[in-house]
Amino acid sequence: DALETEPKSFIFMSEDALVNPDKLLVLIHGNGVVRAGQWARRLIINEDLDSGTQIPYIKRAIEEGYGVIVLNPNENYIEVEKTKAQIQLSSDISDEPAEKRERKDKIQKETKKRRDFYEKYRNPQKEKETMQIYIRDNGSPEEHAIYVWDHFISQSAAENVFFVAHSYGGLAFVELMIQREAEVKNRVTAVALTDSVHNVWHQEVGKTIREWMRENCCNWVSSSEPLDTSVESMLPDCPRVSAGTERHELTSWKSFPSVFKFFSEAVKAKNSLVKPTPTRRSNRIKYEEF
Repeated sequence: DALETEPKSFIFMSEDALVNPDKLLVLIHGNGVVRAGQWARRLIINEDLDSGTQIPYIKRAIEEGYGVIVLNPNENYIEVEKTKAQIQLSSDISDEPAEKRERKDKIQKETKKRRDFYEKYRNPQKEKETMQIYIRDNGSPEEHAIYVWDHFISQSAAENVFFVAHSYGGLAFVELMIQREAEVKNRVTAVALTDSVHNVWHQEVGKTIREWMRENCCNWVSSSEPLDTSVESMLPDCPRVSAGTERHELTSWKSFPSVFKFFSEAVKAKNSLVKPTPTRRSNRIKYEEF
């Protein structure tokens, strides 16, 4: 729905993503410099494409009859060269009182802060001053997830929608649940988080969402324990199990076979009205509701 003159983002979809009547897999990477289809650039550069990209997930999903949508949550703005007038205006604005500066758009400010560390490495020798023009309804990973849900995922034909969300992608999914709770519960069959950084208290997640997450989500976290071993948590949300690695960036790759097994069990459980058990041990914490 973008105009020709405004900034645009993109996502990747398989040909059957919106028409597959059975299963749809949605992939969300973490925050930082990674872009659509990547888990970690460090792994891509130093190890291999299997561990560092979403290619294995995409191939496996297609083999098993899923449609696939790959989100692009870090593509939030474009950079354009400032005119002389804009450079002068920026200089004038820097002298504004603190109270006035604090009224600037919160989402853009927080997104810029998260990126400052990474962006200086993208083009450290650039000589021209640039400005960021944010993409409408995609100014943050959270906004992007909601936009793609509203315009694509919710319009798909799939009876069973699945998410794999890594790191900050897990936080974006939880925010999606907060904003579209009824729709997500109605369409999503299971969610695999990999070392997610979401926090149900900081994000003010309601009781009904926490209960749904305990039944339909599993978080594969970095741990020295063997793959799929239950890991205790102080937070009352989805079960946590070991990803079989202590390296955060490897959790999506190491948990890869378990994730698809979890999804298969979720479909069977949905059809038989019995929930899946994603862990080896059943010694989960029983949380007290507040």
